[in-house]
Amino acid sequence: MPDKHLSTQFDSELNRISSRVMELGGLVERQISQAIYALTQFNLEAVQQVATLEERVNAMEVEIDYELISIIGRRQPTARDLRMLMAFSKVTANLERMGDEAHKMARMVKSIIESGAARNLPSSELRVAAEMASALLRKALDALARLDTKAALGILKEDDLIDDEFDGFVRKLITYMMEDPRTISASLDLLFLAKAIERIGDHSKNVAELIIYLVEGKDIRHLSMDVIESTVR
Repeated sequence: MPDKHLSTQFDSELNRISSRVMELGGLVERQISQAIYALTQFNLEAVQQVATLEERVNAMEVEIDYELISIIGRRQPTARDLRMLMAFSKVTANLERMGDEAHKMARMVKSIIESGAARNLPSSELRVAAEMASALLRKALDALARLDTKAALGILKEDDLIDDEFDGFVRKLITYMMEDPRTISASLDLLFLAKAIERIGDHSKNVAELIIYLVEGKDIRHLSMDVIESTVR
């Protein structure tokens, strides 16, 4: 009977951690959404909203990390339970870094607005990549909630599309800078902004890899897509 009680209590703690991680993911989604709005509308109020959410994301990441350490110390989990806790820890770290990238986006938007060059650069073209990255995070969180390895596999493939958007945008920026050197400073801000968007996609990809690790017990990083597809059931 006591063993059942402890098991039930442990399950409750795992469910709480899972809910907290999903809550953190929701906050980061809001951050990215506000960063995209700031980018497309050159809105300084949205820039400030991103900064405000950044504080909440950072605080929650610390809280979740503390809870995870506490559970591991008290429960000394093994096998799949330990793998789940370690995966949640890494997912949390990736979510916090996505929040950092959204904050970086907002800072770059503010810099572009203040430079006065916003309307002379192809900043609106970043919207496609930004919305793709945001959608990828949403899919990653949904796949995590359902422990859906097939969906996780799809996310790995979609990240390549964001990388392609980034490469195309960089080529276009180089053309702008060559044609008008006065745009170099603002163009570099846009370049860093584009890189932040690409990194959000990369972190969503990391979450997808962690889902496969959690379910299959295999680290599929650095493996070819063919091998990964044979790993996922």
